[in-house]
Amino acid sequence: MKVTWLTQAGYLFENGKMRILIDPYLSDSIGEKCQGKRRRIPADLTALATRPDVILITHAHEDHLNLETLLPVLDRFENITILCSESCFSAIKALGKYGDKHNIVLLTAHSVWSEGGITFYAVRAEHSDRSAVGFIIDDGNKTYYHSGDTLYNYDVLDDVLDLVEDGVDYAFLPINGKGNNMNAKDAADFAYELGAGAAIPMHYGLFDEVDPKSFDFEDAIILEPYNPTELS
Repeated sequence: MKVTWLTQAGYLFENGKMRILIDPYLSDSIGEKCQGKRRRIPADLTALATRPDVILITHAHEDHLNLETLLPVLDRFENITILCSESCFSAIKALGKYGDKHNIVLLTAHSVWSEGGITFYAVRAEHSDRSAVGFIIDDGNKTYYHSGDTLYNYDVLDDVLDLVEDGVDYAFLPINGKGNNMNAKDAADFAYELGAGAAIPMHYGLFDEVDPKSFDFEDAIILEPYNPTELS
């Protein structure tokens, strides 16, 4: 699987057959409204130039469900599957014009969706958006867990391990330690508890100066923004 970090919690997954976008925030809409929240890493829109097959959205906070990023994609392309939490589903449906053009699917914890040879599992998250979820992506070879925004929580941990008893191959975890998110220490502990083969820190650097090297996990992978990396 080729993975490109789009900054914050955003990713593009590609396996040669499927293109999967996760929580893309590639505007500066938050910075335009909130002092001190300008992007520190410029947006690169390359990932949006080609149609995604599936878009995953973990919750409705603006740096995850970003309409300035999402709507141009939905306007330009057709027949995209959007797998999203309850709050995101309601927000997109309220726009009123995408239900016939795209497949908008509500996933709550324990929901499962399969498409293009990939299985998507929604799992719990512990966040201020109570409908927030994380996702496990299973391509039949490896498992990739994207936690979304979450605190260290044993219910969340158990949810993942119920699906992947031997541990996930790759865990993508927040390390910023603010806004109901794990800090770097919690994320490292969580990765160990998950039995993760490797762990990738996320949700840092765009609005803050958190150092990814503070993520003290033996098999950490630090991705560079917009640099496609093969995870195998």
